[in-house]
Amino acid sequence: MIGPLRRLLRQLGEQGGASVDPDQVPLAMAALLVEAARADHHVREDELEEISVLLAVRLDLDPEQATGLVQRARQAVERSVSLYEFTHPLHQALDYRQKQELVRMLWHVVLADRRLDKYEDYLIGKVSELLYVLRGDVLRLRHEVQQAQDAAGGGD
Repeated sequence: MIGPLRRLLRQLGEQGGASVDPDQVPLAMAALLVEAARADHHVREDELEEISVLLAVRLDLDPEQATGLVQRARQAVERSVSLYEFTHPLHQALDYRQKQELVRMLWHVVLADRRLDKYEDYLIGKVSELLYVLRGDVLRLRHEVQQAQDAAGGGD
């Protein structure tokens, strides 16, 4: 995901017209992950750590950069009025496979505590709709994340 995302950001920056903030896509990704952590009204440290790890791996960031991105995303989420301001740039910038990967990341965050709250489920459904990710793919990704957690010894 990292290579294609970087190429896409570079291509968008080279195109004429409106200027593209190269930080917009990573910040939007981080903001949606923070929204997922907040969905159940209990932001837990393990969820924030999961977000930092996911961002570090997916965006090739060192731990300090990932933590800084999460902090900026938390501030952006506090100022936001809708999910659209985060999903729109991602819908424009990511291909379908990359959108699926983002949905997978969202599942990792909400399932970090091994429980799925109805608000978390709703948020992922809404984000997926705004990104035009098919519901069947959303459910498949949830199942894959749960299976991976079970295989890692996190199952009940």
